[in-house]
Amino acid sequence: MAKQDYYATLGVARDAGPDDLKKAYRKLAMQFHPDRNPNNKDAEAKFKELNEAYDVLKDEQKRAAYDRYGHAAFENGGPGAGAGGFGFTDGGGLGDIFDQMFGQFAGGRRGGPGAGRAHAGADIRQQVEIDLTEAFSGTKVTLRVPTRVACESCSGTGSADKSKAAATCATCQGAGKVRAQQGFFLIERTCPTCGGSGRTISNPCRVCRGQGTVQRERSLQVSIPAGVEDGNRIRLSGEGEAGGQGAPSGDLYVHIAVRPHPIFQRDGANVLVRVPLRMSLAALGGDVEVPSIDGTKAKVKIPPGTQTGDQFRLRGKGFSVLRNVGRGDMYVQVMVETPLHLTRKQRELLEAFEAEAEHNTAGHPESEGFFAKVKEFFEGAKD
Repeated sequence: MAKQDYYATLGVARDAGPDDLKKAYRKLAMQFHPDRNPNNKDAEAKFKELNEAYDVLKDEQKRAAYDRYGHAAFENGGPGAGAGGFGFTDGGGLGDIFDQMFGQFAGGRRGGPGAGRAHAGADIRQQVEIDLTEAFSGTKVTLRVPTRVACESCSGTGSADKSKAAATCATCQGAGKVRAQQGFFLIERTCPTCGGSGRTISNPCRVCRGQGTVQRERSLQVSIPAGVEDGNRIRLSGEGEAGGQGAPSGDLYVHIAVRPHPIFQRDGANVLVRVPLRMSLAALGGDVEVPSIDGTKAKVKIPPGTQTGDQFRLRGKGFSVLRNVGRGDMYVQVMVETPLHLTRKQRELLEAFEAEAEHNTAGHPESEGFFAKVKEFFEGAKD
């Protein structure tokens, strides 16, 4: 039966980028992983197809060869087969030339004895949402992380006999990869015998099936430092997925999302708070208390004649600075509020005020200047 197109296997477009390929592969691999589908031959076959497709498309050279020749690029009799054939090579030809020019190729010299290494654990990404006040003071959060951990049955070795170490793979000589030469192409692919680990186990652990890791959910407490911003990332080394057969673990990346606050807005190290003022207070002046991001109160002196949009700066009342004892400033922005639902007495007072204002426009320079320009505009239109 003909092989399915690798792009179709992963469910991605032919112009998909590396991130899209990885995302699609990880999603499907989790779905069809043998640990989640025990004794399911169809799921096992699908899992192998996914690995084969991703192994080719994630590598630029392999992908270029596949895009040009399709599956024939990796089979005997494909393009260039007449120039030396197409099969696993372990010496001579272009492989040696590449090794001589670049030393190590893809993490280890091909065929080097003892070069085997198990797969390092994958990195994990988790997102955490916190309040703006928690971002100011710092906090601790507990994460529930689905991940792969070292198998307890074999102590992460992958072998049922814990004392017996894995042997170097005879096919790839411990490199984890084998090369196929076809004409001027040198294709490198994961070793089919050891699956890329560079080692083989004669008596694999029944619990983890020789992988050395099993799927579990971990509980992890993470400290969020004061001053973090929305979009910041915290890296926890070695807290990712456990590596297979004793290989090092991956890292955990915690991405911070800060929820909007009902009162404060952040601008770097500064904080903005908008304060509504009664019309009378803005006109006469006075004092007003405003909250600060640190939970305290600050008194702001409002001068007579304050207008909407005026700002007052309070030094050192802003946000914490990441890994620094300093703080930014707080800016209080004023909004003059027009009163609603006037009482009879308030209406009478305002009507008296308006009658007086008609005879004294000096107290309203903005409106006086605007209507003077309007008058000039209409007079110019008549001319």
